[in-house]
Amino acid sequence: MRVMVLVKATRDSEAGTMPTTELLTAMGRFNEELAQAGILLAGEGLKPSSAGHRVVFGGGERRVESGPFAATTELVAGFWLWQVKDMEEALAWAKRCPDPMPDGGTLEIRPLYEMADFGEAMTPELAEAEERLRPASPRH
Repeated sequence: MRVMVLVKATRDSEAGTMPTTELLTAMGRFNEELAQAGILLAGEGLKPSSAGHRVVFGGGERRVESGPFAATTELVAGFWLWQVKDMEEALAWAKRCPDPMPDGGTLEIRPLYEMADFGEAMTPELAEAEERLRPASPRH
């Protein structure tokens, strides 16, 4: 099972406040543990929403909105992509994570759709095309 672990943004992360050396060290150790356990597929921090853009779809049109975006608590400051046995394993790893924000962080864990979740709409041809796009899974 693959999950995306979202590090929710805070006022500090949206202000571009950089992490301390201590936090970078702690996160580096945690990422190393994830990698050694075969859990870590990817993970990165994101710049504040002021450096981002949104493409909004509606009525056949596309509109570009430039950041910053409101509702800081709904924004994402970083992410990991993990390969785990189940949600319980993901939660166990998330509980081991250093607090990602100096003022108290939040992690949101969301399972990724797998091809089987799409039922009959995922034809064998579509499944084959999707498989070609995926890197080999390191575990599970």
